[in-house]
Amino acid sequence: MVLRYYIGALVLLVSFLAPKGVSSNSNAIIPSTNVITEEPEFTDVIENVTVPAGRNVKLACSVKNLGSYKVAWMHFEQSAILTVHNHVITRNPRISVTHDKHDKFKTWFLHIANVQEEDKGRYMCQINTVTAKTQFGYVHVVVPPNIDDSLSSSDIIVRENSNVTLKCRAHGSPHPTIKWKRDDNSKININRSTSVYDWDGEMLEITKISRLDMGAYLCIASNTVPPSVSKRIKVSVDFSPMLQIPHQLVGVPLNFNVTLECFTEAHPTSLNYWTREDGHMIHDSKKYKTEQSVGVPSYRTHMRLTIYNVQHSDYGTVKCVAKNPRGETDGTIRLYLSTPPTNSPASTVENFKDWSDIRSDINANNTIINGQIHSNSVHVSEKNIKHISNINDIDRFEQKSSEKKLNWPIEESKANYVNKIENVLLGMILFLGLMIQQRIILTN
Repeated sequence: MVLRYYIGALVLLVSFLAPKGVSSNSNAIIPSTNVITEEPEFTDVIENVTVPAGRNVKLACSVKNLGSYKVAWMHFEQSAILTVHNHVITRNPRISVTHDKHDKFKTWFLHIANVQEEDKGRYMCQINTVTAKTQFGYVHVVVPPNIDDSLSSSDIIVRENSNVTLKCRAHGSPHPTIKWKRDDNSKININRSTSVYDWDGEMLEITKISRLDMGAYLCIASNTVPPSVSKRIKVSVDFSPMLQIPHQLVGVPLNFNVTLECFTEAHPTSLNYWTREDGHMIHDSKKYKTEQSVGVPSYRTHMRLTIYNVQHSDYGTVKCVAKNPRGETDGTIRLYLSTPPTNSPASTVENFKDWSDIRSDINANNTIINGQIHSNSVHVSEKNIKHISNINDIDRFEQKSSEKKLNWPIEESKANYVNKIENVLLGMILFLGLMIQQRIILTN
């Protein structure tokens, strides 16, 4: 079957290449009649075509006075004969040929279906005159960009302060350009001194990457052919846990509730828990309630420990602990006994605001003391009697309370104070009694 195909194609080529005036019906060469005929000529140029890949394209070659000559189409860059007259020579099933018989000038159309990038180049229309007549048309195939995943970076995990290189390779015609952006539209920190919103080039290099650089990066490939395409690359930055403790010294009266706070930063996400002074882990119970919530960015966590109905055994130190595969850390909060609130005569439980209102008042009433924020800690007793006690914010970041030499005032109880007043009054009465007795004696 294949041999028959090639023999047929060879016969067509021979008939196409045979010059006019030579007969093939006998063994001798018989001169043709001396009838003067006009040479065939092209009546129009072949228009250049720009076509997106996947579309169909049609090239037209118009000839007058064709007579018994034949028209052939060829792909010049590939040196391939595509069609001869009404016959398709190439094995490419996407190639076909038609002609308009009713046209005054015969027009031969070369059809290319589902154009591919390899179809680009010069196409030649040729008439098989003694000196072949030819003309050319150009097919420019434009291809939308396509990112080559095998040559581009995928999601990566790196250590903090290491150098990172992201790659993005794309194909297309014209050759695509590459632009990098962050998925959240924040700046890309190229190094300590350079931050940009977008970066051009196939390579994105980040020096000494930090946790702030963690997130998704977009590689966007584009050329003049829509649509542009993008690849999302997630960059995870691992680092050991860090702690921030807003209040390291917290005062609370007996029988009151108190909430302690720790803020952690870690990636991968840390295992967070609370321990007592003796090292025993604190679990949820009627006495304790532990909570944690994910912050923004997602590597931040807010830890809370609520202690209900504080007793003498609860005073001392409590630790918040954070662990992940990169390391662990802990911080200490000291809980101490403070004076219970004094109720004014005009105040009743019903007159107090809700908890959320008191929190709003606290945020509005923060003041600066010695360059630091003087924070108001709110404690709530079981009887819902609320008061505000002032506690200095030791430091925004974790510090050990032992590093501070704090001279706390010795608080006297109300009963001792009353006893002192009673003793003074009793002394004055005795003194006045002695004075009166002495005057009576002198008078007698």
